[in-house]
Parts: sequence; structure tokens; C-alpha cells
Amino acid sequence: MAAGEEHGSVEAAPETRSFKELGVTDVLCEACDQLGWKTPTKIQIEAVPVALQATPGRLIDHLENTKGFNLRALKYLVMDEADRILNMDFETEVDKILKVIPRDRKTFLFSATMTKKVQKLQRAALKDPVKCAVSSKYQTVEKLQQYYIFIPSKFKDSYLVYILNELAGNSFMIFCSTCNNTQRTALVLRNLGFTAIPLHGQMSQNKRLGSLNKFKAKTRSILLATDVASRGLDIPHVDVVINFDIPTHSKDYIHRVGRTARAGRSGKSITFVTQYDVELFQRIEHLIGKKLPAFPTQEEEVMMLTERVAEAQRFARMELREQGEKKKRSRDEVNDNDDTEAATGVRNKVAGGKKKKRKLH
Repeated sequence: MAAGEEHGSVEAAPETRSFKELGVTDVLCEACDQLGWKTPTKIQIEAVPVALQATPGRLIDHLENTKGFNLRALKYLVMDEADRILNMDFETEVDKILKVIPRDRKTFLFSATMTKKVQKLQRAALKDPVKCAVSSKYQTVEKLQQYYIFIPSKFKDSYLVYILNELAGNSFMIFCSTCNNTQRTALVLRNLGFTAIPLHGQMSQNKRLGSLNKFKAKTRSILLATDVASRGLDIPHVDVVINFDIPTHSKDYIHRVGRTARAGRSGKSITFVTQYDVELFQRIEHLIGKKLPAFPTQEEEVMMLTERVAEAQRFARMELREQGEKKKRSRDEVNDNDDTEAATGVRNKVAGGKKKKRKLH
């Protein structure tokens, strides 16, 4: 094969030696074998559709650095969660992708919320677009019961424990605004005996998948997460969504509460509103077009929990501090990974200095 042909996806296709390599199911592979078809023909290879799923950044990386990789044969471009992709500052990558893919294609944009950036992309990338909208108004499903609790900020943890006790036996998704608060709240609940696991962007991919799988398998009943889990996840058995931290953007509320009451099932959502969140809460009510009722609570019972919760908070702070120090030590070991004798001597001196400092404390 000539060097110039190496970059063509169609010319490289005949290198496929079996139907198995095309992704054909085992049943069809057996049928082909019985018919005496050992190797797929060029027409058969081109007839089998290939679906490629990627983030914009990773796709650009392959386009620029992977030899022989191109999208010249692309027929369909599907952009799921289009608003989120554009809000994550992928506009530059998306523009690059649109420039290298064929103009003669079909493009599909999917988004639960229509933003100005999505409308801008729609005008720039689509020819004679057809818009299919369920409703121009932001709505939540009828079987979703939505409530709020107005509470002082310093008692949020106590009210959370109260709610978990009152609705015991249900599965919960609890949304926090930051990775740190997600981790902290999970530790507080664990110290109080709840089966809580965190899911946030600072966790490794393996740990995130581990948390998600434990929750889906029902071995853990409480999943605490940032907005990384507010969409794109299909977890059928979420009974209650708690907005522990109210979302800054009203449309994120729609995505969060959409984790429950799915596929015709009923569900419940409870939003914590502190003295600092009133305006944000009013925006949410304006967006969904309804006033939410207050969730009934017994303040006396909540106050009885404060001492135990304070103790759990203290232990959680200690654990967070230990985790932070462990991560810092790991980073230092990676940064200091130099095999020269001189560097080893310097590291020993620094390590000795650090130990002396700790003794002084």
C-alpha cells in the first residue's frame, strides 16, 4: 500500500480478516462460517456501520496524532448533552471537528435545555434544521413530588440526617456544589452509620465507576455527587433526590431532579434552602412555573441530632485532613522521582527537615 493511501479509512478496510473483527455477533459469525464465508468482502466491510463515541478533546487528539485516523467517511454526527459540551468550553474543539468532517452529513443535537450557545451552534453547523421540542417550557414530570426545606445554614447536616432517618428504606441521590463538600458530607454520613458513597470529578475513573456500580447494585443506598452525575446516568431505582446545595444555575435543577421519577415511576425531591439561597430558589420556582410546598419537619427532633452530628463532622474534618496530606505526599514523591545521587541526597535532607518540623508540632 502506498504511503498516501495509508491515511484513507476506506483503503485500509480490507485489512480486516474476519467477521469477528467487524463486530458481528457470534450467531452471525457462526452462520457465515457455515456458509463458507471466511473473510468479509470490501462491500461487506463498508456496509457494517461503525459508531465512535468520544469527548471533543479526545477526538481532536486522535485527529491530530493518530496515524491513519480520519473522519472523511462520516455520515452522522450526534452531539448528546450539547449544552453541557459547549458550556464546558469545548467550543474550539467542536469548531475544529466541524471543519474536518464531511459537509454532506446528518447532524443531531440533543439537549434537555436549550441555551444560547446551542442555538448559535445550530445556526452555524446545521443546514435547514428541523427542531423537535417536547415543550418550550421547562417542566418536571407529574409523578415527581417536589419540596423544599428552609433551614439555617449551620444545621444543614442535622436536617440531612433527619430526612434520611424519616425516609429510611429509600435510595437517595444527594447533590452538593463542590467536590470537597461531597467528600466531606459522605464522611459525615459514614461516621453516623449510613451507607454513603461519593461521586465527583476529583476521583479517578475507576473509583467513580466503583461508586456508581455499588449504588446501582443497591449495596449502597446513598450516593452523594456533584453535577457530574446530574445527567447522562440512567439509574432506575433512585427514590429521592436531595439538593443539599442549591444549584447556582436554575436549569441544573431540572437535570438533578430528573434522576428520580423516571420511566413512569414516582419520586421525590427535596431542596435545602438556607438564608443565602432565597433568590436562587425563587429563580427555580419561576423556571418551573410553580410554588413548591415545604417538607414537614420536627425541629425538636432535628435539634436532638446536633450533638452526634457535630462529633461526626469533627471526625470527617480529621479524615479529610489525612486524605489531603496523603495526596500531597504522593504528589511530592512523583515530583521528586529523580534517580541521580545528588537528588537522592537532597531528598534525604529535605525529608529529615520535614520530620524535625513535625516533632516540633
